[in-house]
Amino acid sequence: MGVTERLWPSENGPVLPMAPDPPSTAARVQGPQGMGPIGPVDAPPTSDRLEGPPLRLSSFDAETITNRNFRIFDLAAWDRFFLPPTMEAMVDAPRRGTVEAVEDDNRSAIFPEPVATIDGLPYFLSVKGIGSTIDPFSLRRLDSAYAAELSDDLDVRERLRAAGPDPSGGFITGELWLRGSPYGGQGLPHAMTALRVSETADLTSIEGFRIAPVVKIALLPEAVANRLRSIHWYRRYLNRIVQEIRLVPSNVRIYFHGRSTVGQDPGHVFDRFRLDSLERAHRFEVNFVRSGIALLTLFARTLARSGSPERCSGLDFQDVWLDKDAVLAPDGTVFFVDLEGIDAVSVDRGEVREKIEDQIFRSLYEFMFAYEQIETERSRRFGPAGSRKRQFESIVVEALQDDPYVRARTDPHRLTLEIRPRVREESLSYEFPLMDF
Repeated sequence: MGVTERLWPSENGPVLPMAPDPPSTAARVQGPQGMGPIGPVDAPPTSDRLEGPPLRLSSFDAETITNRNFRIFDLAAWDRFFLPPTMEAMVDAPRRGTVEAVEDDNRSAIFPEPVATIDGLPYFLSVKGIGSTIDPFSLRRLDSAYAAELSDDLDVRERLRAAGPDPSGGFITGELWLRGSPYGGQGLPHAMTALRVSETADLTSIEGFRIAPVVKIALLPEAVANRLRSIHWYRRYLNRIVQEIRLVPSNVRIYFHGRSTVGQDPGHVFDRFRLDSLERAHRFEVNFVRSGIALLTLFARTLARSGSPERCSGLDFQDVWLDKDAVLAPDGTVFFVDLEGIDAVSVDRGEVREKIEDQIFRSLYEFMFAYEQIETERSRRFGPAGSRKRQFESIVVEALQDDPYVRARTDPHRLTLEIRPRVREESLSYEFPLMDF
């Protein structure tokens, strides 16, 4: 994807036209304040706003680290950190503005109006690390009164008690959580991993594996972070507290961590994305399978030599999962959102095929479960398309027609994925039996 056009300012924030390949694809980015028209979108139509519980966020100036792929743009309007009303008392600096966002997942929020189009898809600004509303040890509501109880800082207690009636939102705490982040927030080590993964992408694609890129990391001021660190149960998080500023195509997840998911209500997803014809539903399925198989084969797609002829490395998933850490775009494409659990792993050359197989099996059930929900809803609305297996076969074959790393091979007995890793060496190729007839 090439980015060729110059930038120009706007009264409502920076406007950043991008001209990717092919030239006819529209892509524009503008700042989070005063969102206006964003240009033509060649994606399936969707409603103008994302759905979700409303959450007002206040914005404050922040030191940021910007994704190198986006540094050619003037994104100064996104040099902010965002807090809900519950934590405003922790900040001495003046507020720069407010945003009416919607809740997403346990510790994130999304601006409900699109701020960008890239390759014809609309994207929304997502902030990861805006606080949690639940005590992880008791499921008690984490409100201002409880946060004051947990704090060992008298000044913090007074700030929270003086804030008045309990406002909306949760808390970033100082409790060490998952080794690299504070509970309710995001830590610099995890955010830097997500940023590294984002910077390997062609904006939103790593060899066909689609991601929701981290555009910036916003560092909370140390004075604010120190106050929040005082709110903890057992162990204190000592590293920098940050927020990830991301671009996401929707807030529709596969099964967990979302108010709208494919697994819980596929009919609502069809309505939400206006899949109101057989043709649109078919394209949605093909895009889901194409991007899903790219996710299953990420290691093979990113395989490279690792220092010696006998070692290879590629990207793999750690403590992240398809059913809760990915979202669906309006066209059916799977975008992985929580990138902190993706990193390069190195294996002996003789273990490459085993690693390819392990990665497929790791997410295969979640992929097939989601496909079954989508196909069942498509069949309910527009009629069956023949046998379950033959329908799946036709979708897979169509989805992989132009895939440089995976091909579908069919015979009377099975449907097989022929996987040719990025390191073009026949001994590293692998055949995975996807379905039996």
